[in-house]
Amino acid sequence: MGFKLFTLIEKILMLLPNTFRKKFFSTLGTIAYYASSRYRDVAYKNLDFAFDGKMSKKEKDEIVRYSFKNLLFNFLHLMEIRHMSIDDLKNKITIQNIESVKKAHEAGRSVIYVTPHYSAWELGGTSIAAFIEPITAVFKKMKNEKYQEWVLESRGKFGNKSLEKANVIKPLIKLIKKGEACGIVIDTAINPREGLEVMFLGKSVRQTSTPAYLARKYNAAIIPITIRTDDEDNYTLMLFDEIVVEKSDDESADIQKATQLQADWLTKLISDEPKFWFWIHRRWKSEYPEIYKK
Repeated sequence: MGFKLFTLIEKILMLLPNTFRKKFFSTLGTIAYYASSRYRDVAYKNLDFAFDGKMSKKEKDEIVRYSFKNLLFNFLHLMEIRHMSIDDLKNKITIQNIESVKKAHEAGRSVIYVTPHYSAWELGGTSIAAFIEPITAVFKKMKNEKYQEWVLESRGKFGNKSLEKANVIKPLIKLIKKGEACGIVIDTAINPREGLEVMFLGKSVRQTSTPAYLARKYNAAIIPITIRTDDEDNYTLMLFDEIVVEKSDDESADIQKATQLQADWLTKLISDEPKFWFWIHRRWKSEYPEIYKK
């Protein structure tokens, strides 16, 4: 019954003007900010930890409020994508530095897109498929199967596929060998036994080494990608230059260096415009659990 009601609300909202939907979800974001003391607290603690307590209260307030609003906008984007045409999407998106991908393809190499939860990440993933190439994106299994189906259907509107995180390496290898693209999120907390230790926002954390490992072994190109906006109506899909994985006699050192370079890229991205990152999640829970204690 709950999911049927949800789909009914979706149908009603999609009959209304975009300006109404945007205002509606912005209001929901404000309500979530006040209603969710737990995640609000997580965001403030993350900001204090990442910036060593040097950020003013006003700056933190603005960022945390925007984090809630931005999360709701990503939910709105999932809903709208299901009803979009390619022209609708084209009117929203500008692509920056597509040459980085063309260069890799001209050399006959597959692309591994690395990306964070930053700004309109749902629109970003969809835009890759619509305007560059379809990707197979790694995702974490959701508790609600019907909602997961709804989400994956939206993400697949323009040709993207999804691959559940468990036992993902072999399927990714097959994709890369076939010259297909994949997408890997690099900013989430992972098990301490997984990944490699890197410096991220000045803190030692574990980050997935999968992109570097696959790129080195199968000559794929790691292309960092994200998206940003100034008005929540028009977006820039930003492709960055390839993160080169060296191939010396020391495989471990090569993978470590390339993984750190990805963390460096993400550190700069967030430091330049911190409001767009997803501060509501407990990124440092594995390495520094004490910061989330009351």
